[in-house]
Amino acid sequence: MAEITQLIHQYLRHNKKFPLVFCPGCGHGIVLGSLVRSVHALGLNKDDVVIVAGIGCSGRIAAYVDFNTVHTTHGRALTVATGIKMANPKLTVIAVMGDGDAFSIGGNHLIHAARRNIGVTALVLNNFIYGMTGGQCSSTTPEGAYSHTSPMGQLESAFDIVELTKAAGAAGVSRGTVFHVKELDALLADALTRPGFNLVEALTPCFTQYGRGNGFKSAVEMFRWLKTSCLPLERYEKLEDPGGKIPIGTFVRRDVPGLETRYAAMCQGLRAKKGGAA
Repeated sequence: MAEITQLIHQYLRHNKKFPLVFCPGCGHGIVLGSLVRSVHALGLNKDDVVIVAGIGCSGRIAAYVDFNTVHTTHGRALTVATGIKMANPKLTVIAVMGDGDAFSIGGNHLIHAARRNIGVTALVLNNFIYGMTGGQCSSTTPEGAYSHTSPMGQLESAFDIVELTKAAGAAGVSRGTVFHVKELDALLADALTRPGFNLVEALTPCFTQYGRGNGFKSAVEMFRWLKTSCLPLERYEKLEDPGGKIPIGTFVRRDVPGLETRYAAMCQGLRAKKGGAA
């Protein structure tokens, strides 16, 4: 049996309808594959992995994987993930979110999860648009881009997911794309093994809601754009004029204990103090 077939049978729920619900040309299925391969490469027990997803196209990933899964309300994936991690720190908790889910509706939760450095891996699928709910602009829609709620062009500036998460205090921050698949696998696997709050941004095309309205003739053209526009961080930093290029790679990698570890240490200290007093 081919390795990919083995992974499908081992990690995907057989009672779910396939092919995927994602539109043709969408990169979300590639991210799903990257997630499965990363978990498999690390040898994680499926019963020790929890996927928490919000609402949106990315939220459907939770329905396909054979892990412990929770499908939450819009923008609240990190609140549920935080509760799960604090209740059972031994679990590997992954919050799968879209750009709107994570940084628009759920933006306040994300910056505080990063500030607290809770031991959750945030996997953010950034396609610059609200894909499932009608093609509205999100907080990552580039200035000047068109959407159903910005038919004359987006007037607001966009969040840089990496810079915002860095400033909020995350222990790990990285960015990959669905074109650079092997690199994305490695970034995600690294994030899953590290303490504290680790965010992986995955740039993924949405031809249906974003590409067609912004000059892309096909989904293939959007993948070509990822290929030519995204550069490894070490190459990007050598450019005198980035000229619209996007750096990918690891931007922050700090070894600091997560909130759940610090909380457990505090509780242990209090118990020891109480026992000594007795």
